[in-house]
Amino acid sequence: MPAAPPQINRLTIEALLDTYAQSLRERRLMLVHGRYPGKASDAFTVKIGGESRRVYVSDQDSVLGVVDAWQRHRSDPSRDADVLVVTTGVGDEQLGWDVRGHAVKRRALTVENAEIVKQRFGVKELDPRLYGEQWLLDALLDAEPHEGWQRPGSLLTRDVAVRALAVARLGLDRAGPGETTAGLGIDADAMLAWSRTSAGPARFLKLHDDERRRLKEWLGETAGAAVPVLMSLIESGRGQDAMARGLLGSAMADPATSADTVLAVGGLFGQVRRADILAFSDAVAGTLTRWIAEARHSEGVKQRAFSVIDKADRLAAEAGLTQALRGSRFLLSSFTAQLRDVAAELAGDSGTAEAALTELRGHSLATLNEDRIAVAEMAVRIARWLATEQQPVESVASGVRRHLAEWGWVDRALNMLWAGDPVGDAVTDQAYRTLHDTARARRDVLDEQFAVRLARWTKTAAAQNPGGCLLVENVLTEAAAPLLGRSASPLILLLDGMSSAAAVQIGAEAEREGWIEAAPSPSTDGLGAQRLAAVSMLPSVTRISRASLLTGTAVTGGQSKESAGFAAYWQQQHRTDGVLVHKASIGGPSGHRLTEELVSALASNSVVGVVLNTIDDALDHGQQGARTQWRINDVTFLRELLSAAKAYGRPVLLVADHGHVLERGAGHGPTRATGAESSRWRTGTVAEAGEIVLSGPRVLEGQGTIVAPWHEDIRYTPRKAGYHGGASLAEVTVPLLVLLPAPDMLPKGWEVLPRERVTPQWWNRGAVPEETPAEETLPTPKPSRKRAGQAGEGLFTQAEVQHIPAPETLGARVVGSDVYVAQAAYVRRQPDRSVVIAVIDALADAGGTMSPAALAAAISATGRVKRNIDGFIATLQRLLNVEGYPVLGFIDSGHTVRLDAQLLRTQFQLEGGRS
Repeated sequence: MPAAPPQINRLTIEALLDTYAQSLRERRLMLVHGRYPGKASDAFTVKIGGESRRVYVSDQDSVLGVVDAWQRHRSDPSRDADVLVVTTGVGDEQLGWDVRGHAVKRRALTVENAEIVKQRFGVKELDPRLYGEQWLLDALLDAEPHEGWQRPGSLLTRDVAVRALAVARLGLDRAGPGETTAGLGIDADAMLAWSRTSAGPARFLKLHDDERRRLKEWLGETAGAAVPVLMSLIESGRGQDAMARGLLGSAMADPATSADTVLAVGGLFGQVRRADILAFSDAVAGTLTRWIAEARHSEGVKQRAFSVIDKADRLAAEAGLTQALRGSRFLLSSFTAQLRDVAAELAGDSGTAEAALTELRGHSLATLNEDRIAVAEMAVRIARWLATEQQPVESVASGVRRHLAEWGWVDRALNMLWAGDPVGDAVTDQAYRTLHDTARARRDVLDEQFAVRLARWTKTAAAQNPGGCLLVENVLTEAAAPLLGRSASPLILLLDGMSSAAAVQIGAEAEREGWIEAAPSPSTDGLGAQRLAAVSMLPSVTRISRASLLTGTAVTGGQSKESAGFAAYWQQQHRTDGVLVHKASIGGPSGHRLTEELVSALASNSVVGVVLNTIDDALDHGQQGARTQWRINDVTFLRELLSAAKAYGRPVLLVADHGHVLERGAGHGPTRATGAESSRWRTGTVAEAGEIVLSGPRVLEGQGTIVAPWHEDIRYTPRKAGYHGGASLAEVTVPLLVLLPAPDMLPKGWEVLPRERVTPQWWNRGAVPEETPAEETLPTPKPSRKRAGQAGEGLFTQAEVQHIPAPETLGARVVGSDVYVAQAAYVRRQPDRSVVIAVIDALADAGGTMSPAALAAAISATGRVKRNIDGFIATLQRLLNVEGYPVLGFIDSGHTVRLDAQLLRTQFQLEGGRS
C-alpha cells in the first residue's frame, strides 16, 4: 500500500511558491503531493519573486478532480494572472500530459520538509539529526507563528528547533526585542509559572500523543527532572494543583517519614518515582521562594503565592497529611503550628519563647505574615519584661521618665497584644490574652504606685517647687528654647493626646528616616542622657495642659489664648517672633498640602508651632478603630511638616499635651459617680477603688480638688475609642522628642541619643542591660596621637577622642593582619587604623549590629562627624569586605550597621578572638 500523502499547510505552500518563483513567471499551475486541510484558507495573496499574486488552493483526490480544477481556473478570466495550487495524492503516472504540461516542473512536487524548515528559519544548514526526526519537521511547519520563526543564524540546531517548537506549542513567553528564541530560558521556574496559566496546559493537552511525549523528554533534558513530573500531572488533569502537590512532596525527603505518609504523598502524584517527586518538590520550593520575595512589592504575586499555599493546605487536610507536614516551610498550617509553639512558651521561660520565635521567623511564610510575626514579637517582649525585676515607682519625676523610657514601650506592646492574632487563631489568641492580663496587672500596680506619689506631689508642686519634675508649662523653656539658633528656629509640633506608646514608635520611625534625636546631657554621672518627659497639668485634659504648654504658664484656655500666649512667650522671653498654627490653618488649597501662610512662616526665622489633633480626634470620635499603633503617616500633616522642617533646616520638638488610655471593652458601662465632669475625672473629695484624690496648685479644675482614676478601665461617660484626664502614667506623662536634621545643630550641653540609648534592654534581645552605665556600653576612646599631615579618611575632627585597644582585641588583630595591609594598599584616604579598630570592637561588643548614631558615639566622644557616616562605612567596606564578601554593611533598609564577626575572622585568616 502506498504511503498516505503528507499533510500540507499554507506555510508549506508559501515556501514552495517562493522556491519555484522563477518557474511561476511563466506557469500558473503547481501540483503538490500532499493533502490540504478542508478548513484551511483556499485563497490568499502572497509575494512570489517579489510580486504580489493571488493564490488559490484546491485539494483533489482523483484525476478528474485535478483536471476539473485546472480547467475551471483557466477558464475564469478574473484569474488570468493567478496561481492555482492543487494538492493531491494522485501519482504522476495517472495524470495526463495535458495537465502536467502546464505544471511547474511538469510533475507533482514532493514536499521536502527539511528544505522548507530551512527556508522558514532562514538558515543555510540544518543539524543533521533533524533529517531523521520527521515528527519535529512536521511539527515545526505546522506550528510556525503568524510572525514567523525568529532567525537563529546560519545553522538550525536540534535544541534551538525543539525550543522554538516548545515556545510556540505551549504558549510560553517569547523572546524580547533583540533576543533569539535560543536565548529564552525554559527552566523549571518558567514551566511552573506556565502551569498556573489557563491556556498553557490546555494547549499541551491538544497535541498529538507522540509530540507530547517527545516534548516531555526534551523538557526533562533541558529543564530538569521536575518538568516531566509537572507535564505528567497536567496530562492526568492535575495541572492546576501541580505546585500545591509539589509542596506536599517535601514530606518524602525526611527518612523518618512513615510508610503511610509516603504512600499518601505518592498517591498525589500517580506513577512517579520518589526521586522525581523530590526533584519536583525542590523546584516548586525554589519558585515559591522567589514569589514570596516578590510578593512584598506585588499584590498579584502575593495572591498567586497564597493560592498555591492554600490549595496545598487543603490537599494536605484531605489526604490526612497536615500533622505529617508540620515541619513544612511553606504550609500555612505549619506556620500556624509554629506560631502556637511560641504562644505555648509565653507562660514559661522567656528564652524558650525566644527560641520558638526565632524558628517562626525562619519559616518561609514569615514575610507574608509580617503582621502576625509582629504581634508574636510583642508577646515575647512582654514575656521578657515580665521576667525582669520590677522596681517600684519612687517619685513622680522618676515615674514619668521611666514611663517614657520603659513602660510606654510596655504599653505599645500591650496595645498590639490586646488586639490578638491578626488572623484570629483561637489557640494563639487565648495565650496572648492570658499574657496581656498578667502584664496589665503588673502595669496596674505601677499606675497605683504612681497615683499615690502624684497625690502627695500635687499638694505642693508648682513652677518654683517642681520636685525634680519637668512641668508641662516649662517645656518651651527647657526643651524648645535651647533649639533656638542663629541660623534656624525650632518647629514645635504638638500632637494632642500622644501617649508615650505612640511617641516611642514615632521616634523610632523618625530615626530610621534620618532624624537625629538629642537630649540634654545629665549634670551628674549615671545612665547618660535620656528622653525628656514632662508632667501634665491636672486633670490631664487639653484645655488645661495644652494651653499651659503653649503659653509657658499654668493656665486654662482655648485656641485664641494659646496663640496669643505662644507669641507673647517668645517675644518676651527671647525677643523673637512666635507663630502658632491650629488645625483649620494647616491644610492648603488644591495642589498644596500646606497653606501659604504656614509655608511662609516655616521659611522665616520665627519659631513655629503647629497643633496636630489627629490622635485626640480619633480617640474622641471613635476613629481609632482596630489601630494599635501610630506611625508618622497616620498623623495628618506630620510627614509634610517634618519634610518641610528638614528642608528649612529646622530642629523639631515633638511633644504632647497629655497622653491617653484606650477603651478595652471591659464589658461594663460608665462608672456611676457624682460630679463627673469628663471621661476620666470628677469633682469630689472621696476616692473609690481605682481612683485617687488630687489637690493643690496644679489642679486647675474643681476649685483645686478632683478625683481621677488611675485604673484604665474606669470611665464616667459613654464609650469612646480612648480617654484622658485621669491619673495613670499613660495620661499624665508628656513625652518629648527632640529631632535634629543634622548633627551640627546639636545645642550646647546636649548629646545625641542613639537608638540603643532610648530602647529598653528587654525590647531587643541581647541589648545592654539597663543598669549598665552608658560610659561602659559605648567605649570612650582616648585622644589619638595623630602626626601632622598624616593621611586619613576624615570622619572625625583632629580633636576626636581615639583609643587603640589592647592587641588581643578583634579589631587590633584584623588591622595587624597581612590581609588588611594588602587591602589597605588599594584604598585611598583610608581611615586611621585606630578608628577601624574602634569600629570593629564596638560592633563586636554590641553583638554585631548598631545604629549609625550609636556607632558614631561609640568611636567618637565628641560625636563631631565631618562627613556622612554612609560614606565612612563605604570606605570601611572596601577595607573589610575581602573579595566582595559581606563582612560589613547596612541592614534594615540602611538603618543598622552589621558586622559578621565570624566571616571577618575567616576572611582575615584569624583564629579565635573576641566575638
